[in-house]
Amino acid sequence: MTLYQNIKIALNSIRGNLTRTVITCLIISVGIMALVGILTAIDGVESSLVKNFSFMGANSFNIQNRSSGFNLNRDSKRVSYENITFKQAQEFKDRFIYDAVVSVNSNNSWNAIAKYQSEKTNPNSNIIGGDEGYMEVAGYELAEGRNITATDVERNVAVTVIGQEIKTTLFGSSNCINKHIRIGGVKLRVVGLFAGKGGAFDFGGDRIIMMPVTLARAKFPRDNISYNLGVSVDEITELDAVAGYSENLFRQVRRQKIKDESNFQIIKSDSISQSLMENLNIILLGAIFIAAITLMGAAIALMNIMLVSVTERTKEIGTRKAIGAKSTTVLSQFIIEAITICQIGGLGGVVLGLVIGNITSNYIGGSFIVPWDWMLLAVVVCTAVGLGAGFWPAFKASRINPIEALRHE
Repeated sequence: MTLYQNIKIALNSIRGNLTRTVITCLIISVGIMALVGILTAIDGVESSLVKNFSFMGANSFNIQNRSSGFNLNRDSKRVSYENITFKQAQEFKDRFIYDAVVSVNSNNSWNAIAKYQSEKTNPNSNIIGGDEGYMEVAGYELAEGRNITATDVERNVAVTVIGQEIKTTLFGSSNCINKHIRIGGVKLRVVGLFAGKGGAFDFGGDRIIMMPVTLARAKFPRDNISYNLGVSVDEITELDAVAGYSENLFRQVRRQKIKDESNFQIIKSDSISQSLMENLNIILLGAIFIAAITLMGAAIALMNIMLVSVTERTKEIGTRKAIGAKSTTVLSQFIIEAITICQIGGLGGVVLGLVIGNITSNYIGGSFIVPWDWMLLAVVVCTAVGLGAGFWPAFKASRINPIEALRHE
């Protein structure tokens, strides 16, 4: 008997036990949906990290007083050290001799409100104190106007470079260069506009209001503030060497002894994204666990359906064996029937998983993903479940005596 005929018989049997089959297919769909959906979402997270996780440039690193804190493990706490003072940050910059860009910067507020005439932003604008090097170390580009200069920093000039979201909210499609905005009573002239950056997980890369770090220090002081140092190199191959040099130099600035551990952290953008991806393995294990439990239940339900089907079709099996069907033919028929049911359920699960996974991916800024590898895995898993759940009923059917089967009522 050909494979096509076995599948045709399987579909006829499915129509004969429609309610039980639909329930089993739904259970299988839930399991495959959980597996494919979460795996697709994780691929979306990875895509978003690669594309958007660039609040630092690719060839840059930060020196700061805190660890990155991007850890999903509740038992792992964010490490904090003694604050980096403006004096220490400036001394590091002055003593730095490598051929690289160094920036002294600070995060002065995450909930500022910027105003222009009658328009104002939501209280979620980011005030960044920066210098002439901040744009490069933070991975920004200019869309219009100019960057902050060293002279602006030295003279505390009240100028600012704003992000796209700030510009759109306050100025719409109008030109923003040389217009004045107000933040907490401080009047700032817009001299530049950053190109659109976006931000993975809504870090607000386009809600930035960057002003000279000296002006931010004077006009937007924050209790217990710690300054950041950004360093950008021309070639990524130089990154590790410059990071090592920077660590040694800043240890000298912090007056640390040779035997002391560094009381600051060097953070690279790729290390943050790698840390996040490592932690996402927890979610991956959760997806596998949920899918495994669900598919186990589906396998039990499928086995019960197949056993009932064998009982109900005893006379049919006896007739086939009486006219020459081999036991192996009956065995393969019932196994193919179980696999067909699983594949129908798996198809529904793959479609639902793709939809849910890509909705999640789109929400976090990733692109549309068709995970062919996970779809292939779903097909393999469904085949394995069908084979495992269908073998015993199929074996039982193949061992039926045709004489006794024909007497079965």
